[in-house]
Amino acid sequence: MGNKITTMEREMQRRTELLLGNDNLEKLQSARVLIFGIGGVGSWCVEALVRSGVRNITIVDSDRVSVTNCNRQLMATSRTIGQVKVDALRDRLLEINPDANITAYQKIYEAKTADEFHMEEYDYIIDAIDSLKDKADLILRATSLPKHITFISSMGAALRRDPFMIRKAEFWKVKGDPLARALRKKFKSMKTSPSRKFQCVYSEEKPMENMSDQKLVEHEWCSTKAQINGSLCHITASFGMAIAGIVINGIIDAASSPQPEPTAQAPE
Repeated sequence: MGNKITTMEREMQRRTELLLGNDNLEKLQSARVLIFGIGGVGSWCVEALVRSGVRNITIVDSDRVSVTNCNRQLMATSRTIGQVKVDALRDRLLEINPDANITAYQKIYEAKTADEFHMEEYDYIIDAIDSLKDKADLILRATSLPKHITFISSMGAALRRDPFMIRKAEFWKVKGDPLARALRKKFKSMKTSPSRKFQCVYSEEKPMENMSDQKLVEHEWCSTKAQINGSLCHITASFGMAIAGIVINGIIDAASSPQPEPTAQAPE
């Protein structure tokens, strides 16, 4: 699919163009974005990107829509329960912009599948996955790619209620987030670390405890998780929107922004 902006797209993006100008709109339209995980964070991030003019997006997730996703995931509705998540979200995105180039992979990211995604072909790689082991592997691989490929990671969005505590920071400077702490501990145990700095979206809010003793039972098509925590749409969506903002601003500022410096392991 070509990169020429169609008449419909130009009309749809008129307010984006008013704010950013035609040159920046074309930068957004040409950028290539790969996102792993399209749950409560990733699905809203992708929608924001498409509505802002980003056209070339690859979405990766292995799950199907569960009824329990409906409280926070963009494409989860009573109509889409049981559908493949990436297919449901792709349909949604193409309803917004039929000329978008949306590639959908119903696959899980893990070490043995990593090479299938050809991460070197993208401008932005977004990590919105839950598995600690797979997240650590993705971070190590993505930060070893050439520096012009920007990597962004979502830390933990569950167990929070206050959207005004959401922040962004370089990975080693994220404070108060148990997932970031666990990742740093894992890297130290592996005697390795990310090859360069990368931005994270996280919350400074102290994680709450699940207030109900009810056990959540997922359908058989859902990923098995060691622990399922409560989460709210206004938090997960805010994480996703914040990541989209980093991507959009990065695309616009790419020509003048300095390249990230290699990172050194910081003490916990």
